[in-house]
Formats: sequence, structure tokens, C-alpha cells
Amino acid sequence: MRMNGAQMLCQSLVNEGVEVVFGYPGGAILPLYDVLPQYPQLRHILVRHEQGAAHAADGYARATGKAGICFATSGPGACNLVTGIASAHLDSSPVIAITAQVARHFIGKDAFQEIDITGITVPITKHNYLLTRAEDIANVLKEAFHIATTGRPGPVLIDIPRDVFTDEAAFAYPARVNLAGYCPTVQGHPLQIKKAARLINEAKRPAIIAGRGVIVSEAYEELKELAEKAQVPVITTLLGISCFPENHVLSFNMLGMHGMAYANLAVDAADLIIAIGMRFDDRATARVSGFAPHAQIIHIDIDPAEIGKNLKVSVPIVGDVKNVLRSLNKQIESRTHIDWIQQIEQWRHEHPSTAIRETEELLPQYVIRKIHEVTAGRAIIVTGVGQNQMWSAQHYWYDKPNSLISSGGLGTMGFELPAAIGAKVGLPDDCVWCIAGDGGFQMTVQELATAIQDDIAVKIAILNNGYLGMVRQWQELFYDRRYVATPLSGPDFIKLAEAYGLPALRVRSKAEVIPAIQKAMDHQGPFLIDFVVEPEENVYPMVVPGAAITEIIEAPGEKVEFGSKPRNISNL
Repeated sequence: MRMNGAQMLCQSLVNEGVEVVFGYPGGAILPLYDVLPQYPQLRHILVRHEQGAAHAADGYARATGKAGICFATSGPGACNLVTGIASAHLDSSPVIAITAQVARHFIGKDAFQEIDITGITVPITKHNYLLTRAEDIANVLKEAFHIATTGRPGPVLIDIPRDVFTDEAAFAYPARVNLAGYCPTVQGHPLQIKKAARLINEAKRPAIIAGRGVIVSEAYEELKELAEKAQVPVITTLLGISCFPENHVLSFNMLGMHGMAYANLAVDAADLIIAIGMRFDDRATARVSGFAPHAQIIHIDIDPAEIGKNLKVSVPIVGDVKNVLRSLNKQIESRTHIDWIQQIEQWRHEHPSTAIRETEELLPQYVIRKIHEVTAGRAIIVTGVGQNQMWSAQHYWYDKPNSLISSGGLGTMGFELPAAIGAKVGLPDDCVWCIAGDGGFQMTVQELATAIQDDIAVKIAILNNGYLGMVRQWQELFYDRRYVATPLSGPDFIKLAEAYGLPALRVRSKAEVIPAIQKAMDHQGPFLIDFVVEPEENVYPMVVPGAAITEIIEAPGEKVEFGSKPRNISNL
């Protein structure tokens, strides 16, 4: 069958089971948009900025596990995808970005809206293509989906010149992919698994640190089996939150810069760390030289580049987390670590990191806790970055698998609203809450129009403190309260929401919180709540930069002595 390039692309997407595309048209990509009506299987959602398309595709991918697709035209359209592509890259999210390029005879001549988007995105994609022949479209699309969704997932960009969309060629979609140089290791080495099992069976104070790799591989049951069989406490990274139910007796929540104090203390005292699908980034480890000083480390990850990158490990295992844990669990002995778990519970009692102080003021932590209460912990939470992200991680309890979506590695403000839209499109029957700061929300606020036009029923909670909150917190603690460029004016969010066509409420008191959340939940479409919260509330616990993971500030005014010696654990 002969088709033009645009038809080939659409048919390839249909063959891959794609149901939705987030995009924004422009001159170079018009031939592709012109054929979209021929493919009613492809729902196109018009965003209001290409960055929103990339974040929405990312949110869709994280929520569903399927590749998220975004379209953009050449030049500025393609450039506007870059932040979203980078965020997907750092967080291992399968996004396929399809960009238009100027016609082939204009490439390299600085034509109108020409930019080398493949060159720009080399460092932030898993792979990318400049596709110069219509007859290659089917094979390239098949390869792109395979690369994006297998091994360690990641974004793939395909740049297509305008005239390739209009060229005709024979179309035949391949049944399989043959990429000789691409062969991810998915089964762990049996000898390494045997070594890991021996260490786990011998450990007195083991701890699991679980990351996003558990979610990507859907290894929820395998992780639970390991934890329960060997009675190992489970701690998560930020992006690992919701890989293990937080109502489980072996759950000890998140570690790191704003993690729970008791989780950090447990890692510090452990004699074995079982790191699963995580990469030991600086926000999790704090000062590397002070991280888990008494522990041997087992590191399981599908990406060999992550093993040994930040920390020396005792037993490296390269492979898909689900496969490795299945093999490992067969060799694990049933154990109890009653004294060790009781010790961590004692630290939890002594360091109640999620306690909310009693006050008449409306605290952001209180708002998050009440969203959890009203949603019964069943919502998908999509956050921005900064204080709202940390409070959402700390004060909403995630018992439902894959229920927290956030920009971890890149820390992208403005991620929250378009990613929430993408998540809701992917999971239309789930309740999706967008938790935003007043700063980050204004970066992509225009996507309210997308939610209205396509009737995407996201619920939006703005924690409005009148500051760029996390930056202000650092200025308070480390720059003598010199609040330079962090006081933040903004629009009247209620009037703004109404201008876009959303119903909205403003909440200033604790008594108003639950009724407002319930009203948002009862409304069939998108709904916005502007929570006017305490302006200078800080996120605690906090490990300051350069400190060890146990050097924790737990409350305002606390001081910590840096460079302290590792704690004495001989009595544990």
C-alpha cells in the first residue's frame, strides 16, 4: 500500500496501539495535522505550549506505563519540548517526541524556523533520529517504540523534514525489531544473585531502598515478597514512593534531604543495603562519604551505567528488577529481625517527622493530609517541584501502586498541571489531583484551557504562600533571610480560573478545607482550589547540603553539628 509520509506516521502510531497525542501545530508540521482526521483512533489534545505537550506525554507515560506521544513543529516548537524531554530522560519515562523539520533542501541553510533539534537533544534522549526518507518511517517508528519502552525506559525524538511528510512510498509495518547494538540485560547473573542471597540471609540489620525501577518493572509483589519473607524494612526514594504500600508494617517511608529522620537513621545503622531500581542520587544519599558507613551494598538496576557511578557496591546485579527479584526470592530464607525493626520503630517514635503542629494558621501540610483523608488515599497525586512536592511526599500516604507522579531528577517547575492532564487522560477513571505551588503553577497555567477544551477532570490544589517557597526557605536558613526575587505576586487565581471556565474556591481557614476538597471531588469536570497558606512555613526534616544523612534539622531553630562521627551501633 502506498501512502505519504504523514499517513505512514499516523498508521504506525495506530499499529502501536497509540490512542492519544499531545501537540501543537505549526507550518512545518501541517502536512501531518492535515491527515489526522483520517485516523479517528488518534485523539489529539491541543496544549497551549509545547512544554505542556512534553509534560502531558510524560504524565501519561508514567501513569499508564505506555509510551506518551507529543508533536511539535520546527524551530521554537521543537525547542519548547526540550525541558519536558529532559525531565522524562532523567526519570526514565518513555516519551516519543515527533518534531517537524524544514524541508530537506533547506537543512543547514538557516531557513525560517530551522534548528538542529537532534543535535540539541542528543544528551537528553535515549536515542533520536533525523528521518530523511518516507520509506523509513515505519521501521523508525517501530524502533523508537522498542527503544523507548524496553530496558531502562526513556525519551526518543524523531525529527521529520516537511517534505518527507508529503513524499509517497510503499508502507509495510514491521512485525519485529532487529537492533544488533541494542540488547538490554534483563536477567540478573545467577552468581551475583546467589551472592546477594547469601548477604541477605546473613544480615542482622538489612534495609531495602526501593526506587522508581520497581514501579517501571511493576515489581510490586516481588518487592513485597522479599520484604516479608526476609523481614526487611522498606525505605523509598522520592520517585520510589508508591512502589510499596505505606500502610505496611515494614514501610518506613522516604529517605534523603527531606526524608523521614527515622529512615535516614535506619540507613545509617544498617549492615546491608539492598538498593533496588534506584541510582543513589545526591538528594537521597546526602554526603556520599557518610552514607551507610556500616553496610555492604547490593545494587539491582537494569542500567549498568548506574551501578558504581556514585557509590561503590559489594554485589552489583544488572537486570530487570522484576526478573531479578523473582530469582532472588527463591534463594532467600525466611527470617525475623524483631530487634532491628523495633529499633527503627523507636526512632520513628522519637523523631515524628510527619507530625503537624497545632495552630490556627492554615498549614500546607494540613491541606495535603486532608486531601488524603477525603480521597481515602486512592488518588493519583501529581506534584510540582519545591515545597509542595516535599509536603505531598511526606503527608499523603501512598498505599496504591504508582500513585505519585513528580519530576525528580530535573526538578521541573511547571510539570504539575500538564503532567496531571496527561495522567488523567491515561487513567480517566482515576481521581487525579494536581498539587502546585503558586510559583510553579504560573509557569504552565495556560494549560487550564487544555483541561477545559478537552474536558479533562483534574482537581487542582494551589498551595499559595506568596513566595517561591523552597528558594525562600534556603534564603532564610543560609542567606540571613535576604529574600531576593522570591516574594511572588500573582493573579487572583479564582478570577483566572473563572476566565478559563473552571469553577474555583479560595480557602483561608482549616474549617473550609474539607468542604472545599469534597466540592472539587463532587464536580464532574476540572476544579481549582486556591489554598492561602502560612507564607513562611518550611519543609522539615531537612539535611542541609554537604551534611551526612544523619545530620538532620527536624524543626525551626534547630542546629546540627556537622562532621559528627558515625553513631555507635554496637548495642543494636
